[in-house]
Amino acid sequence: MSTSLRFDRSRLQILSPADCLRLLGSVPLGRLVYTYAGLPAIRLVNFVVDDDTIVFNTGQGDKFRAAERGDVVAFEADDVEAERHVGWTVTAIGHLSVVTADERADLRQRLPLHSWMPMDDPQFVRLGIESVQGRRLVPWGQRPR
Repeated sequence: MSTSLRFDRSRLQILSPADCLRLLGSVPLGRLVYTYAGLPAIRLVNFVVDDDTIVFNTGQGDKFRAAERGDVVAFEADDVEAERHVGWTVTAIGHLSVVTADERADLRQRLPLHSWMPMDDPQFVRLGIESVQGRRLVPWGQRPR
């Protein structure tokens, strides 16, 4: 086992920001956590990682309004192998913003982002990652005692 691995008190491996971004880019779905009517709301979205940001499509509803306001949100994605009891989770925090029409045209050319839901006029929203943390549940033999 590498001596560079760090673990928290629960014996979960602490992931570096670079590893977090790499893992985020390896899965198609994540959970956007934002405020709706003063209460937490969680919505599943398909997304892509663009440098140190997360980009997703949405309609003109709650998520779009949160982006128009520049709300602070959380975003979580994970991958778990239930039979082997291993996996990872990454949480990113930052401000949402609406992607401009000019930038949206560029992103459509560069990124493989397509909504999984039918939308008449999909809008692109960007989460500027200001903080990212991740943990990995490693096999038993690699966990500290």
